[in-house]
Amino acid sequence: MRPLLTALACLFALFVAPALPASAATGIHVSGTKILEGNGQEFIMRGTSHAHTWYASQTKAFADIKSLKANTVRVVLSGGRWTANTVSDVANVVSLCKQSKLICVLENHDTTGYGEQSGAYTLDQAANYWISVKSALVGQEDYVIINIGNEPIGNNAVTPGWASATTAAIQKLRSNGFQHALMVDAPNWGQDWQFGMRDNAKTVFDSDPAKNTIFSIHMYGVFDTAAEINAYMDAFKTAGLPLVVGEFGFNHSDGDPDEDTIMAQSVSRGLGYLGWSWSGNGGGVEYLDQVTNFDVTQLTSWGQRLFNGANGIAATSKQASIYGGGSTDTSPPSAPGTPSASGITSSGATLSWTASTDNVGVTGYDVYTSTGTTLGSTATNSITLTGLSAATTYQVNVKARDAAGNQSAASPTASFTTLSGGSGGGCTAAGTVQSQWSTGYVLQPVTVTNTSTSTKPSWTVTFTLPAGHTVTGSWNAAVTVSGQTVTAKNLSYNGSLAPNAGTSFGVQASRPSGNTAVPSGYTCAN
Repeated sequence: MRPLLTALACLFALFVAPALPASAATGIHVSGTKILEGNGQEFIMRGTSHAHTWYASQTKAFADIKSLKANTVRVVLSGGRWTANTVSDVANVVSLCKQSKLICVLENHDTTGYGEQSGAYTLDQAANYWISVKSALVGQEDYVIINIGNEPIGNNAVTPGWASATTAAIQKLRSNGFQHALMVDAPNWGQDWQFGMRDNAKTVFDSDPAKNTIFSIHMYGVFDTAAEINAYMDAFKTAGLPLVVGEFGFNHSDGDPDEDTIMAQSVSRGLGYLGWSWSGNGGGVEYLDQVTNFDVTQLTSWGQRLFNGANGIAATSKQASIYGGGSTDTSPPSAPGTPSASGITSSGATLSWTASTDNVGVTGYDVYTSTGTTLGSTATNSITLTGLSAATTYQVNVKARDAAGNQSAASPTASFTTLSGGSGGGCTAAGTVQSQWSTGYVLQPVTVTNTSTSTKPSWTVTFTLPAGHTVTGSWNAAVTVSGQTVTAKNLSYNGSLAPNAGTSFGVQASRPSGNTAVPSGYTCAN
């Protein structure tokens, strides 16, 4: 996340270490896609981040976060980019976590923005910081996860790249005797839109002699649709690797995250999530405060959503068994009734079904196509689906889940067909430069809006690159370039737009140093 006074993120730097022999996991450790405690009990993180390094006097925050049923707190530390957190301070933070019966994810924020933001530290420097405070951490493996560095690598390419730098940092810590579970953030300000972490995670995991590395994705504007969220989570499930949503919000300067899907899918899949952040945000993202002025009695709307909303912390968090918690509920809910469709349009429908029952309580439902694609999640026994394709037959079923993460058998399958889309009208497109540097920039979001009175099944956007500029990456659209004309077409999941509905895509471009021109001449056609 880029909170607090300035935009922030992190990167990992190179340290060449010899291959080390594997050793048995101590304390918190991973097994396939799951995170386990030392006794083998599964642990699913539910919590938030606290900016301790900037607000070191706000120690009451730990107990307050616990009072809202969190089981984890991610604590922002610094090794020198800001006022360094000393051995004694780190030991006190760990003690505060333990007093409040919270698992402590300690993260080094110094690496934020490496390669793009002035003053950022390398991951090798972050590893050196952890070594410098090792005496406060050894013996705490049941209570502490080390998040090596926050948001590795901005949107610029760096050498060494994410995989090499991350591998080196992990091996440096292992060679210095760290047996803790290690958490590593994705590149691209934590959002991995170029898939550097996704595509190299297996190699990095295998390089860890302890095989005890957790991968952390930060979900902000890049993850504004259910399709993107599910695809990313699916990739780690297929790879058999542990993933957590290490940061997310309900809104952000780079777009509108789909927090409902992030939370629902995390619960459905048994993945941990940590919202950003407790209090004290600045630099234009004050809206991400979960409480006002560190006052637990003043929950913001985002705080209410995260802690008390559907699939929120209060409903789904289980205290770590090291503190006497953990779930013994292994009974899934009953299967829901057959879904019934109503209010069918060219792009949506409302489904309802007979509610499930459970020995403890049903916390939500997930709607799937017959091929297993998730269409949506809800806390009640009805849902209004949007973004469907016109004139298309959907076969759907529903599964219920409880607070322990147990999922029911699928309901009987139901079928409905969306209406045909109308004709006439058009669309508009507008682009915003999200971030830029001397030799490039990120164009995000490029917003596409259906200005007609009928649903449109597809869109095509064109715009002009200034002379000397080239496209180096894109997401949420199929992009081609002819000369300086860029053509972006929808993908399968974001083509259908209802009247007044919109979607967005992004492009990264390079340019000659000192050339500050930006693209222009946006047009949109259906």
